[in-house]
Amino acid sequence: MPTITDIGTLIVSTPGTCGGRPRIAGTRISVMNIAIDTNAGMRPEDIIEQKPHLTLAQIYGALAYYYANKEQIDAEIAEEDAEWKRLEAEYGWGKEP
Repeated sequence: MPTITDIGTLIVSTPGTCGGRPRIAGTRISVMNIAIDTNAGMRPEDIIEQKPHLTLAQIYGALAYYYANKEQIDAEIAEEDAEWKRLEAEYGWGKEP
């Protein structure tokens, strides 16, 4: 009989790891990273091609967590994006010399 995975064990949050953000257990891949990839149009199968150490169950677990907490995670994504844009503007990153 195959081993049964408790889906509640797929996502963890640990202070000091990935800024305490929810992440796929046993990895440093945050739920936010999976959400960003998905929002950019990647399918779970595409994500696995880039991160072959993950399983489809882990990706879908991260997506379930994301959709259950979408408002909060989308706000964190927006905050991080705004900070990158601020840093780019402040330091001139991405501009041709």
